[in-house]
Amino acid sequence: MTPGSDPAPESPLPVAPDLATRARDFRLRMSVIARDTEIALDMTRDRYGRTVHEGAAAAARAHRDKAAVEAYATHLAPYVDALLDAARRALDELPPARHLTEWRTVLDGLAVSAAEIRRALDRPAAPGSAVRTQHAALWPHLAAWADHGSIAANLADQNQHHKAPLADEEQQAWTERAQAAQRRGELELTESWYAADGYPITLAHLIEDDDSRVVALRGDPDAPGWQVIGHFAHEYEAGQVLPAPVPPGVLRADVSEFNRPVPAPEVSLQELIRDVIEAQYAGDASNALLGATQRGYNAGPMIRLQELLETAGQFASALETVQGQQIAARLTALGRQIDFLTREVHDAAEDLGATVAVLPPHRTPVLRVRPRPAVDTTPPTPPPRTTTARHR
Repeated sequence: MTPGSDPAPESPLPVAPDLATRARDFRLRMSVIARDTEIALDMTRDRYGRTVHEGAAAAARAHRDKAAVEAYATHLAPYVDALLDAARRALDELPPARHLTEWRTVLDGLAVSAAEIRRALDRPAAPGSAVRTQHAALWPHLAAWADHGSIAANLADQNQHHKAPLADEEQQAWTERAQAAQRRGELELTESWYAADGYPITLAHLIEDDDSRVVALRGDPDAPGWQVIGHFAHEYEAGQVLPAPVPPGVLRADVSEFNRPVPAPEVSLQELIRDVIEAQYAGDASNALLGATQRGYNAGPMIRLQELLETAGQFASALETVQGQQIAARLTALGRQIDFLTREVHDAAEDLGATVAVLPPHRTPVLRVRPRPAVDTTPPTPPPRTTTARHR
């Protein structure tokens, strides 16, 4: 039996939770492979992140591809079809929600990747460059399973059998108590996730008269309309009763932890600071400041900071919560301030470079290693010590 073929009939397939564990285990193995590869690739780059040892980098990627194929063939390939079938059955049973269509598309894409990998495993290439080419072509499909297999695993492991909500009267009473505690500042949010129906659930500690109780809220705690759907003695009890969390979303649909773009070369802020400290001419210090404000492919640290604020603002907005929108507005305002500051620094750098100046010679450097007398010489006689009379 080839690694990619189905298991023998006498080997029963694992139940759904075990199938989900197989997918999660593969992701962990891929994370280790990706981490080791990044360490190896770092050794092939110069101080600015540019690849200077192409052969070693290609060898590191070939080793990554081979290790990923072996991990998939050994630990996931025999269970992929059963995992996808279990995930699709669970998906069909879920209540309508915005994300279900996209999840179905993900499952279809995983099935395509599984078929491509199976074809290659059933017809392995000859050793040498051919097998390296084959493994390299499989890497995107293996990365797809590492990136998105958690959705199939979560669906296969979904348990929708949870207790019914509180009775209307009890729910209203607990909601009013929680709202009163929130106004007092005694509703401490601890954890949040999305249920399969697309609604957020948040755990909180409800504090009343030095007594604390865990409550579960349905909806955005900072927006009108949220309700308490359960109260528990501790978080473990809540986890046993409440709907299970589903995989959270992503900021950008094309994100991939295992197919990150090659980082652009960049000079660190620490190195720019050292450039200014070691500079003797105004133009050298000016170039360091201009490097911090440089735009484009080789963007400087100040530009990257602005990009970070903009991206974090997009993330906060994508949370679709009241606090998220407020934080997004703050980050947007900070981004505008950084943009203004960047332009001011750039103008100051140009003015500094235009001074055509040099540090004065009285700023004499201090020797880091002081001269010592020769071994065979007698040290000079120290000056006589004098005492000054002190009068009370």
